[in-house]
Amino acid sequence: MLVSQQFKWVVCTLLFLAVTILYMDRQALSLLAPQLTQDLKWKETDYGNMVTAYQLAYAIGVFGAGWVIDRLGTRWGFTLFIGLWSLATAAHGWASSVISFILVRFALGFTQSGCFPCAIKAVAEWFPKEERALATGFFNTGSMIGPILAPLVILAVYTKSGWVVTCLALGLIGWLWALIWMAFYRSPDAQPAACSEVEERPMPLGEVLRHRATWAFFFGKLMSDPIWWFFLFWLPKFLHDKHHVELTKLGAPLVTVYAITILGSVGAGWLTKRLTARGYPVRTARKSVMFLCALLPVPVLIAAWTEHVWLAVVLIGLATAGHAGWMANLFSVVSDYFPKRAVASVTGIGTMAGALGGIFIAQAAGWILQETGSYWPLFILSASAYLLAWVTVQAWLPKKGGEVQ
Repeated sequence: MLVSQQFKWVVCTLLFLAVTILYMDRQALSLLAPQLTQDLKWKETDYGNMVTAYQLAYAIGVFGAGWVIDRLGTRWGFTLFIGLWSLATAAHGWASSVISFILVRFALGFTQSGCFPCAIKAVAEWFPKEERALATGFFNTGSMIGPILAPLVILAVYTKSGWVVTCLALGLIGWLWALIWMAFYRSPDAQPAACSEVEERPMPLGEVLRHRATWAFFFGKLMSDPIWWFFLFWLPKFLHDKHHVELTKLGAPLVTVYAITILGSVGAGWLTKRLTARGYPVRTARKSVMFLCALLPVPVLIAAWTEHVWLAVVLIGLATAGHAGWMANLFSVVSDYFPKRAVASVTGIGTMAGALGGIFIAQAAGWILQETGSYWPLFILSASAYLLAWVTVQAWLPKKGGEVQ
């Protein structure tokens, strides 16, 4: 049992590294967007279309990714997806036109779609319910560490060696992770003491779609993910356009935003576990923490107004911290209501919804900035989205019981 307890945190660490790699790969284009826009004469809508291509492919891919992973298993499924997305990352180095960038972004989005269904399934396999938000919060800090490392690593490599070498180096990191995952990961079936449940056949899609918890997760992701996508892809441009932060000086503001975000991710998971330890039911604890997280983005409205760059950075950091804590618990809702055999499928459906929301925000942001040059409408949406999502999720979740057998 001790070996199993130690191994589950080895698994969680590997998941953290995978998400870190995913976000570094995803962030490379947005980080260099101000420079590439200038060099390649892109319009705001050109960049918006590149973001849309990624989101559309992600939405298409993730719908089927969970189904594939529930059948291939976590070990082989994750190896397949990260191997392919690393190939797509490397291919970015040879893109030059708007069309070629759209194509490689589509390929990246399609192949990266398997990451979170794999990760959530692995957590469901190895962790009890009361620890899943903490484990999810821990591995999901990779979505902040990746953007922190991105300006430090990518800008350094790009400045010294150029775009092709930068993309190839990112691809090689992903392939190395895949080799380590194959060498070390074992399912709970290979460690019987870790899990008392017996893995059963994957749940049919029609059965998954009949349950209210599936739609609670679907709408929760649909309404909240666009805000994360907005900050992920437009934050460097916002700091450059609004506060005139130069490309070489983006590192400190971005590191600060994502460092604050880490506190939200880990803190929300810790608080959920703490409340359950004090006697609160898991679902009550999760509901309460998600509400607190939904409040954190509200002050971000001020960031669109203030002329003080560091005030804007801190407020955006609070908003993204709220998102991270929200996601740590929202992802765990899936394993609260569904058996392990359905977790990847449900996660895929919800993640598809989040990607569809990302398509909306990509087109909306490109059009709004092209026509008005103002970030105000986007920050109004960012401030209100999580509270609306919290109300929607609570309305769809089964009131009592509701677990799928």
